[in-house]
Amino acid sequence: MSEDTEFKQEWAASAGNHQDALAKTPTQLDQPKSLVNEIAFVGVVCAAQLMTQAGLSLAIAPLHIISKTFNASAKELTWASAAYSLTVGTFILVAGRLGDVYGHRLLFIIGFSWFGLWSILAGFSAWSNLVFFNFCRAFQGIGPALLLPNAVAILGHTYAPGPRKNMVFSFFGATAPGGYSLGATFSSLFAERVWWPWGYWVMGIACFMFAGLGILVIPRTSEEETQETQNDNLHWFVRLDVVGATTGITALVLINFAWNQGPVIGWTMPYTYALLIVGFIVLAGFLIIERKVTCPLLPQSVFKGEVAWVLGCISAGWSSFGILVYYYYQFLEVIDGNSPLLATAKWAGASASGACAAVTTGFLLGRISPSIIIFIAMLAFTIGQIMLATMTVGQTYYAQAFVLMLVTPWGMDMSFPSGTVIMSNSMPREHQGVAGSLVNTVVNYSISLGLGFAGTVESYVNDDGNDILKGYRGASYMGVGLAGLGVILASCFILISWVRRERNPKDVQSVQTV
Repeated sequence: MSEDTEFKQEWAASAGNHQDALAKTPTQLDQPKSLVNEIAFVGVVCAAQLMTQAGLSLAIAPLHIISKTFNASAKELTWASAAYSLTVGTFILVAGRLGDVYGHRLLFIIGFSWFGLWSILAGFSAWSNLVFFNFCRAFQGIGPALLLPNAVAILGHTYAPGPRKNMVFSFFGATAPGGYSLGATFSSLFAERVWWPWGYWVMGIACFMFAGLGILVIPRTSEEETQETQNDNLHWFVRLDVVGATTGITALVLINFAWNQGPVIGWTMPYTYALLIVGFIVLAGFLIIERKVTCPLLPQSVFKGEVAWVLGCISAGWSSFGILVYYYYQFLEVIDGNSPLLATAKWAGASASGACAAVTTGFLLGRISPSIIIFIAMLAFTIGQIMLATMTVGQTYYAQAFVLMLVTPWGMDMSFPSGTVIMSNSMPREHQGVAGSLVNTVVNYSISLGLGFAGTVESYVNDDGNDILKGYRGASYMGVGLAGLGVILASCFILISWVRRERNPKDVQSVQTV
């Protein structure tokens, strides 16, 4: 019997077990052979995170300048940010599975190409209307959805658990605040000095350039070479979990749409809360389906042990971050009268602070419990939110705005790298697309959902738009509540981790082996 025939028989015999079936696929990727090659490789992969956060800031910093083009209110333009984060967070899970099946390198290149196309079209929407602009923003977000999980998977395939992997994932997380500042700076500069669509056009050109660099510096993965053998044994419909993916995407879109549309047109409209109810019903159906199918998008291990606690903490913390960064700009521009470029300059220090946080996290991973790192991250989110909620009008910048700008990135760049490493190490190499999907899904979907929560609070406390400051404060206190929830969850995570170590000190938990 040939080795290939034996491989096929083993694969088919274990097709009923998703974990065992996919574990047969060799997906190890060789590390770059020189430091220069490694820098280029890591740099291009980290560009996925950089450009994703830059895309988020494109509509936040120059929001009020863009609103004049469409004769729309700032409240109507909240969809420009929410629609982008909605599609990023919603389609990531499916994108991760696509990468597991068709190759992470291929999906990475397609992701940047798609991102570039819809960035350019978003710029051309200046000749159209607000609906088309929001439509382009939503489709623009599918690009990062393809990029992020497959970028994480590429790194997960390349580096074995250890200090080098910890540091590389920390670098990946460190690009988030830098990417946001980069996008905000150029979008504000173009909006004030030239024309705001140029921010989107330049973004599109950069994305096409990164797609080309990805072809050059990312080697072909072994799953791309062995795909024919895999598809002979498991049908693509089964491997992609088409039924589960369709149900899950529908549920997430309905829930998120309802929460973000409610503040715009009011919760008195029946279809808003009707869609919300239907969304939760479909979500329940999705969870039931995932227990029945052969290759679920969400392995059951995701909902067990420390992994579930980590995802819960990240969800609470990053939903508060979406509120903070949006209303930080609103407060500085609307209340204090800063220009978009000046407000961006006041946020620019977050890049350096985030880089310090990421490097620190890289050293701490493997030396202290991940539960403690997550707890510190949640504290950073909470402190930043409290400072935003209590800022006074006309206050000197260095009193609170400067401090919250330095503190908040520690929440981002401690929670994301540690959560990503935990997920990557807790799943086999052939599931690295799923591992990358989960953290990024939670991060980006939570940002969009948090904006919906905050917008609802703002619309109910701003006295029908007559007290803007009161509305902003209400939204910020909503963020404080979400960040505080993250602190509570992280505290429980620490307690549970300590109890488990005391009961069985020799048992090495997967999330501890980072």
